[in-house]
Amino acid sequence: MAQCVQSVQEFIQDSFVPMVAVLCSEDAEKLTRKNNLNFSELLRPFCRLTSEGHMRDPNNQVQVVKNLRISVNNVVTRPSVPASGVPGHAHRRLLSEVVLTCQPAEGGVANVITAGDYDLNISDRSLKASVPWYSDWRDTLTELSTSKHYTATTPWFEAYRESFLQSMPASDHEFLNHYLACLLVVSSSEAVPVEKFLKLSQEQHRIQHSGEYTNPKWFIPNTLKYYVLLHDMSQGDEQRADSVYEDMKQRYGAQGCYLLKVNSRTAAAGADEQIPDPWSQYLHKNSLQSQDEDPAPVVVNNTAVENNVGGTSEVDGHDSEEKDGITNSLATRLHIVDNDIVCHLSDGVLVNSLDNTHPLQLDTPSDTPGSLDALRAVAVETKPPPIATGVAAATSHGACLTLNDHDRIRLFIQEFTFRGLLPHIEKNIRQLNDQLVSRKGLSRSLFSATKKWFGGGKVPEKSIAELKNTSGLLYPPEAPELQIRKMADLCFLVQLYDLAYSCYHTAKKDFLSDQAMLYAAGALEMAAVSAFLQVGAPRPYPAHYMDTAIQTYRDVSKNMILAERCALLSAEVLKSQAKYSDAATLLIKMTSEDSDLRSALLLEQAAHCFINMRNPMVRKFAFHMILAGHRFSKAGQKRHALRCYCQAMQVYKGKGWSLAEDHINFTIGRQSFTLRQPENAVTAFRHILTNDSQQTSTQQGAFLREYLYVYKNVTGACEVALPQLPLPCINSSATRVYFGHERRLAEGEKQAATHVSLDQEFDRDLAAMWQDLEEQVVAAAKRGVVPATFQPTQCCLNSQTDNLRFPLAVVEEPIIVEVVFRNPLKVPLVLSDLSLLWKFTLKDFNRPQPQEDSVGDAVAISNEKEASVPRTPQKDDVIATEVIPEFYLSPEETKLARLKLLPHQTGQLNILGLVYNLASTSSTGDTTINSTAASQSEGPSAAEGTSVRGRQDLEIQGPRLNQTKEEKTSVSHGPDRRLDPTITPPMPLLEVFFLQFPTALLCGEIRKAYVEFCNVSRVTLCGLRVASTHPDFFTFGSSSLATPLTPLSPTSFENCSAYKTLATPPGATPGSVAAVTLVSEGDFGSGIGLRGGGVSGTGGKGITEIPLGEGTLKPGESTQLPLWLRGPDQEGVHEIHFLFYYESAEQGGKISHRVLRHTVFICASRSLSVRATACRSNTLPEEEEERNGSMLVFVDVENINSSEAGVREFHIAQVSSSSKQWRLHKCINPAEDKDCKLTSRERGKLCFRATRCKPLQVPLKAVEKYTFADLSLGNELIITSTTPCADFFFRRCQPLESLRPPVAMETQGRHSRSQGVGHGGGAKDIAGVVRKCNEVDLDIIILWKAFVVEDNKQVILEGQLHVALQTIDKEACSLTQKEEAQEMVLLKFKPELPPPMTRPSMEQLSHLIKTNLQYPESYSHPFNQKSLCMVPVTLTLSNCSLAQVDVIIDLRHKTTSPESLEVHGSFTWLGQTQFKLQLGAQEVMRVQLQACFLHAGVYNLGTPRVFAKLADQGAMCETSQQTATPALIIIINST
Repeated sequence: MAQCVQSVQEFIQDSFVPMVAVLCSEDAEKLTRKNNLNFSELLRPFCRLTSEGHMRDPNNQVQVVKNLRISVNNVVTRPSVPASGVPGHAHRRLLSEVVLTCQPAEGGVANVITAGDYDLNISDRSLKASVPWYSDWRDTLTELSTSKHYTATTPWFEAYRESFLQSMPASDHEFLNHYLACLLVVSSSEAVPVEKFLKLSQEQHRIQHSGEYTNPKWFIPNTLKYYVLLHDMSQGDEQRADSVYEDMKQRYGAQGCYLLKVNSRTAAAGADEQIPDPWSQYLHKNSLQSQDEDPAPVVVNNTAVENNVGGTSEVDGHDSEEKDGITNSLATRLHIVDNDIVCHLSDGVLVNSLDNTHPLQLDTPSDTPGSLDALRAVAVETKPPPIATGVAAATSHGACLTLNDHDRIRLFIQEFTFRGLLPHIEKNIRQLNDQLVSRKGLSRSLFSATKKWFGGGKVPEKSIAELKNTSGLLYPPEAPELQIRKMADLCFLVQLYDLAYSCYHTAKKDFLSDQAMLYAAGALEMAAVSAFLQVGAPRPYPAHYMDTAIQTYRDVSKNMILAERCALLSAEVLKSQAKYSDAATLLIKMTSEDSDLRSALLLEQAAHCFINMRNPMVRKFAFHMILAGHRFSKAGQKRHALRCYCQAMQVYKGKGWSLAEDHINFTIGRQSFTLRQPENAVTAFRHILTNDSQQTSTQQGAFLREYLYVYKNVTGACEVALPQLPLPCINSSATRVYFGHERRLAEGEKQAATHVSLDQEFDRDLAAMWQDLEEQVVAAAKRGVVPATFQPTQCCLNSQTDNLRFPLAVVEEPIIVEVVFRNPLKVPLVLSDLSLLWKFTLKDFNRPQPQEDSVGDAVAISNEKEASVPRTPQKDDVIATEVIPEFYLSPEETKLARLKLLPHQTGQLNILGLVYNLASTSSTGDTTINSTAASQSEGPSAAEGTSVRGRQDLEIQGPRLNQTKEEKTSVSHGPDRRLDPTITPPMPLLEVFFLQFPTALLCGEIRKAYVEFCNVSRVTLCGLRVASTHPDFFTFGSSSLATPLTPLSPTSFENCSAYKTLATPPGATPGSVAAVTLVSEGDFGSGIGLRGGGVSGTGGKGITEIPLGEGTLKPGESTQLPLWLRGPDQEGVHEIHFLFYYESAEQGGKISHRVLRHTVFICASRSLSVRATACRSNTLPEEEEERNGSMLVFVDVENINSSEAGVREFHIAQVSSSSKQWRLHKCINPAEDKDCKLTSRERGKLCFRATRCKPLQVPLKAVEKYTFADLSLGNELIITSTTPCADFFFRRCQPLESLRPPVAMETQGRHSRSQGVGHGGGAKDIAGVVRKCNEVDLDIIILWKAFVVEDNKQVILEGQLHVALQTIDKEACSLTQKEEAQEMVLLKFKPELPPPMTRPSMEQLSHLIKTNLQYPESYSHPFNQKSLCMVPVTLTLSNCSLAQVDVIIDLRHKTTSPESLEVHGSFTWLGQTQFKLQLGAQEVMRVQLQACFLHAGVYNLGTPRVFAKLADQGAMCETSQQTATPALIIIINST
């Protein structure tokens, strides 16, 4: 149970107090009426004694009476409650009004307790603090001192309990509420006061002893009469009053009378002085007994009217025929929504409109008034009642009394009690004790006779024939059993609990033996209470006494009033002993159908018991609060019902019990609407709709219509700003904002740039790639430096983009906001007149303004006012707002809506949210709604769909901050400003279209396309550049060389080559001496704007300046430029990205540049595979130009194209070379026909001689120029040093420079170096010199043609492949070999040692010297004449390095191999067999040798072994040099 203000001992003592009656004369009554009080009301605030009283028990022991209170009431001779024990209508109304007027106090401190895992707010502000939408109740925990004990209070229950006990009817089986004394009050203004006293005494005697009146009941026949002379100090004669009082003392004794002086001032004088009014809190209590004639209910304030929406009501529900079945049905059917007790006005009495249905049943028949009709009935039929103020509220009390008068009254009560009442009670106790002792024949004292009394009881007389039960046995007043009970009650009233317990126990046994169950139940009840109240607790509380008494009252005697009193007392005792489970069980048993108010109050107290246990049972608390709220609602206590549901909601919400939540929220909404709290009702219905409801579609439709109806009443009653709507759900974080026009579709052959659109999914890797491209192109435009203020362009903002800064939009360009709607219901929703809400602050960016004042001084413009009324013209001159007429959401559908704004002025825009009309469609019909009543009602019915207008704000939470220590240790979020764009001045807007752009190419295929650039803005465009992830895929050509004009008509592409060609001179042999051209890499833009200042590598992305006519593109202008494309070298689908960059000709804007994105997908098919190898030539250079060195280049070409592409054959049209040091000289094995044809899977081999470029041929100032050598194999010569061939060569993916180590770069171009490696040269220099001997800087360009049949027409395709030769005898391929998967490498936690200095490998050292033997192919010799044949042989040594080399020539034959003996066993070298020589850089030396033969035959002269090492490298051993191919000589015998 909830905590009470009084302790349980105080509560029980105040429940049973001595009763004193009052009889007043008319003059005395008039005298007290000056204070708007009767005499009993005048005394009531002073009836509690502040001092202790003393009396003697039958053993003559002095007993102290503490904190005694007496009850003074007017004599009422009519019965207040029927004898049957069932409360009457007036009694029920009184209790209902007591509960009704005691509501939770507003503004009190919230009361939050912790029960298990729950923090429950059981505050006195329950209507505010416990509602489901109240989210701040946890904060009030800091306002409370931590207490282990439960501190929730329920003052309405205490008021009910006090009024119930005070209004208990007097019973014959007990004497506790019988009158012990009677005050006879006469005014001193009477002519003969003594005569008046006599008349009043006679009247009292007549009432008590005549037998005409059953009420009031009197304790003993000899009732104490106490004579009070009332004197008016403001009017009466005080001396006369004193003389009359002296006469009274002579007549009645000094202890039997009293002179009370009151009214020391007049009412007029009392208006100026503020005197406390202690009567107001007592006047509404016991009002039933204080009314002698008028049975009408006490008038209360307007709180009662608000709760009983129609005025007077049958508040208890006792006469209702409906049955709850609460225990079973609510537990199992909590999801069925309560239809509630609907209030209708019918002859001033509230009736139940759902007589034959369960109160929790929602699915009512069609002829029963439904939910919306009930709400309409409340809204239409009930009028705001006038403020009813009762007498107690309109008048003041005690206006003629001073504080001295208060003291006199207090003293009078004390004198009456101590000198009159207590001695009277003491005397009667003695008399009763003496009578009982004499009758029983026992000892003089009951204390000594207790054991004997416990031994047995009186056997009933045999003459009683009828069954002795509560209704059959009535004891006469003088019966000994009643005398014992009377003595027990007297002892109990004056706190003699030990003696009282003994008497009750004795009487209990007598009553049980007589089977007088009602008397026995009363004795059991009071015996248990007396045992509990005994000082020192000599015996435990006999709870079974109370259980037996309650069962007897309820089941045998059918007296629910006595049963309820017994339950209230026992529950308080059990609560004080922390037996909350037993108390809850007892209270729940007392609930029944006869009184909804009592059941509600007891269920609420039982709920409080559950959370007050040692292990709180929170869910039981919530469940019983629901039951209590339902019974409160049936009893007409709407506010208490609402409070109970709100408190229970704290437990059910957020636990996944959606059906229970729906039921509670629905009931809260209903009760709030009934109590004229439409805002709370809207909020409760809102929760039903926003949660993931498990209700059926029919039920959800009913919820939706009810919400719309309540919401419409709220908005119609007060014209306020548009409130928030709960439906549909908006995923604010998924909102996307797009800046700019939507992409224009392709027009005919034109293909528009893809750019960015809302249809594209966001890819974080792609966004990083675009940002990288933009940084590169910005750096190229800003002379290699990215500005510190650079921000990447973001055309589409979403939850994954960087939204910390205000986005920039351009005036006159639309802003599209994509909002994600979700319909959580199973019924469709219709939104109409859907548009965006915004606020705009004008700002002129062309004028410099201080940043602090620019926004603060500007006036904000908003469309909220215009948007609140649909179809109202909005501020389109500032920002044009698009309105979607209708937006339909299917059940449980997630759908996107795109809303557009078009700004016409510059400034700061804030997109606030959305505004729309929410309506339910006719398909959301509910059979529980009374369609017949709806059709007959005036005005639009709910079935036709109710539409309400509201808004939803777009509130986006920014990313969590996690940079600093404070941010990491706390939860803080940064801003998200995607909805707050800054509208900037006009900027140029570029559109790009592609013509004849292919989707499929062969690997290396060259294709010409066209690009059209259009400026569709009003601002001039300049600085047009393009960056790409594949700069080797395209070229716009070189503007520095004489590029041939492209055909004007794109359709003539098939008949025109993309290359610049020249006819081969007539008679020229294919593959003859190549044509040579010198060009610079910078001529093709490869050195301009590329990262690193050179041709970009694999990771680099080149930037190209797009040539415009005058460098600008004026508004409305367009230009068309050729674009050459080359198919990627790898087959497959390639995703290629272009980023077009451009600036405004008007500098100084907030946006420095703009970009346009384009993505294409190219499918590359296999064409040719080219492999090339460079080998040293064995022959010595014959011509002067070949003195610097020559080599052979073997080219292997294979057709790897699949037949699916439709390519019949490939023709190798030309082989060209490009290098700074080498060039192709001529073809050694040209084909006989004009072209080298390759069909499918055919392979061709070509051999070329390459020579070094002449040093004189390359000017000193142009050492970086490339030499292009073209060897045509057909009848056309393609100039590879022009566009597009040279462009793609310089844009090739893997340039040689990126693959060579720095040493090779340093030694490059040092042809004039003739000195050896200097002294002290390190291993790096040695490696560089040796590596240079084997390196080749030669790129081979294979130009091919392919014949394809398309649409029965032959088309010639062209292409070029590149092969980079790097090392002698190392094969290079045009196709990049796929890297094999690397094996897993173990992690190493220790740092590796630095790699040792690299030394040249043996293979590299074996190429220092090139050898050549010169000898005749055949030699005739007459062996018959001369047995020895000597042939002269010249050994030519050529130093291939740029350093001095020490050479050793060894002519001795090796004898280790038997094969060598067989080959040259019969010939030998004559003369010196070993030579030591030194060759300078690239020096050629000849050594003359002689070979001696003994027989004719074929001999191999390639036996000399040559060893070489770099000079001045003593630590290095000589390395054997590679020998030439076998040198065979034929020796012929000439005889």
